[in-house]
Amino acid sequence: MKITEIKTFLMQAGSPKETAWSANGISSAGTRNWLFVKIYTDAGVTGLGECSGWPRVAEAAVRDLSHILVGEDPTHIERLWQRMHTALMGHGQSGVVGHGAMSGLDMALWDIKGKVLDTPVWNLLGGKVRERIRAYSHASTVENAMSLVARGYTAIKTGGVADPLGKLADLRAALGDEIDLMVDLHGPPWLTAPDAIALCRELEQFHPLFVEEPVAPEAVDAMRRVRDATSVPLAAGERLAGLYGARSLITDGLVDVIQPDTGRAGGLTPMKKIAALAEAHFVSMAPHAGTLGPVAEYAAVHLLAAIPNALILERFEDDWTGKQAVLSQPLECVGGHLLVPDRPGLGVDIDEAFIAAHPSVRNCRLPITEGAGAYAPGTEAEAVYFQSRQGRHHYFKRS
Repeated sequence: MKITEIKTFLMQAGSPKETAWSANGISSAGTRNWLFVKIYTDAGVTGLGECSGWPRVAEAAVRDLSHILVGEDPTHIERLWQRMHTALMGHGQSGVVGHGAMSGLDMALWDIKGKVLDTPVWNLLGGKVRERIRAYSHASTVENAMSLVARGYTAIKTGGVADPLGKLADLRAALGDEIDLMVDLHGPPWLTAPDAIALCRELEQFHPLFVEEPVAPEAVDAMRRVRDATSVPLAAGERLAGLYGARSLITDGLVDVIQPDTGRAGGLTPMKKIAALAEAHFVSMAPHAGTLGPVAEYAAVHLLAAIPNALILERFEDDWTGKQAVLSQPLECVGGHLLVPDRPGLGVDIDEAFIAAHPSVRNCRLPITEGAGAYAPGTEAEAVYFQSRQGRHHYFKRS
C-alpha cells in the first residue's frame, strides 16, 4: 500500500460561547480556522487528521510535506514522522506551525493503520485503560458554571488575567467542594514572576485542580520561581512543539500537568512519547484543546483512553453548532465524560461540502479589548506582551 495523494480542507469556524480568551473579554469571532487533512492510498483506504498551530499557514506546510509522504507506505508511521521532522530542519526549529502540519498528517496515518487492521487507534496505542474520558469546560460566571454542572460536568475552568482570583472565589462559593476548579492565567498580558507567585499563593485556598500557564512559555526561569514558591499544581505546554518542547517542563519538575495541544504537538506519535516521559516523572496528561476542531478531539480521546496518566480533556460544551455538523458522527458526551469510540481508525469522517461552504477568511487578530480589565487602564493600545500588575492590593486580595 502506498500514499497517492494528500488533500487539505480549510474552513472558517464559529466561536464557542465561553473560552479562556472570553474570560478576559476577548472574542475569537471571525478568526477561528480549522484545517483537516486526508491521506489517500492506492488501496482505497483514506486517513483523516487535523492540523493547528496557525491553520492557514500550516496548510502550506502540509502541501510541502506531501512530497515527503507520497509514494510511501502509510503504515510505517514512526519512519514517516522522522522523515517529516528531518525535512523541516532546514527551516530552523519548526515550532507549532511545522508540528501543526505534522500533527494532522501523523493523525491520518494512525487512522489509516487502524482501518487496515480493522481496529480503533486506541488499540494500536496499547489498548484501553478506560472506557470514558473525563472532560472539563469553561465558565467565567456562576450562571454558566451552574449550567455545566446541571449537565453533568464535575470540572470547570475559569481564568484570564482580569480578576482570576475573584472568578475562582465566586465559583468555589457557589459550587461547593465537590467540583474541581481550574484557573488559566495566560496573557495577554502575561504575568511577571512576582505577580504569578503572589496570585498563586492566594489561589491556594481554593484548592484548584491546577493553575495553567502562570507565566509566559518563554520564561522558564520564571516558571521555576513560581514552582518553588507555591503549592498549587501547575500546568503548561500548549504553546510548545513536540516531545522536545515538553521535555524540560517535565524533567525539570516545573509542571504537575503537561498540556500538549493535539493539533500542534506533532501528532499522536510524539504525544504518546510525551505521555510516557510524563508518567516516568509522575506528571499527568491533560491535552489542550483550545479552539481546535472535532477531529483533534477524537484523536485526544483515543490517546487518553490508552495511557495510564490521563487526567482530563478540555472541551467546549457550548461550542459553535457547526462543530457537530462537520462530523459524520460526533463524540458522545455523557455526564461530563466522553465515551471512547470503538470504530476502526479514529472512527470519524468529515462533511466536505459543509467545510467548503465555510471558506477561510481570517485566522489572526490582536487579542486585546479596551476596558476588559486585562491591561492596566489606558495601556491597551501598547499591546505589550507582559505587564506588571497595578492596583496590586485589590488585584491580589479577594475583597
